[in-house]
Amino acid sequence: MSQNTQPTGSARTVNAVDRGGLDIKSLVLLAVLLAAGFILNFTVGKAISAVSGGAIAPEFIISAFCLTILIVRPNLLQALVIGLISAAVIQVTTTSPGIDFVAEGVAAAVMALIVNAGMSTGAKAIIPTVGTFVTTFLSGFIFMVIKMAMMGFATELAAVMMPVIALTAVFNAILVGALCLPVRKALGLND
Repeated sequence: MSQNTQPTGSARTVNAVDRGGLDIKSLVLLAVLLAAGFILNFTVGKAISAVSGGAIAPEFIISAFCLTILIVRPNLLQALVIGLISAAVIQVTTTSPGIDFVAEGVAAAVMALIVNAGMSTGAKAIIPTVGTFVTTFLSGFIFMVIKMAMMGFATELAAVMMPVIALTAVFNAILVGALCLPVRKALGLND
């Protein structure tokens, strides 16, 4: 028979190790960043696209999920869920429904691989920028390939989309690279 050595009336404390993941706090962070990204797409994104003649089409939803992955550090499956949730939000504004579920799901998983492999190395200072560039470029590339397949492999689409994809990847990389540290500090996260 076990004995209870805890004094009567005292509170029990359970110590658990936080291994990261999609807890309520992480999901709220994702929701806030996706909402901000959604609003920025309609305002700043449209303005940047108009000023650049369509050469840069910022996708703030991708920036939002990249920033979330950098902060939360989810595993591969959790990152896929983040990508799919992000794709669901994008469905409100997309001209090609459904494609984003593939593009954002794969891109979010790749971002998680980059973050989980790189943030514990000497390269961690550049991971937010490099990871976001790769993720945005990959998302745009997947979107383009699927769109081309739907249009009978219209190669002229690649000529139009590749510069936009590349410039958008640069824009998102700079944005997330600049925001990552201040957001982590605002949330009281160290590393």
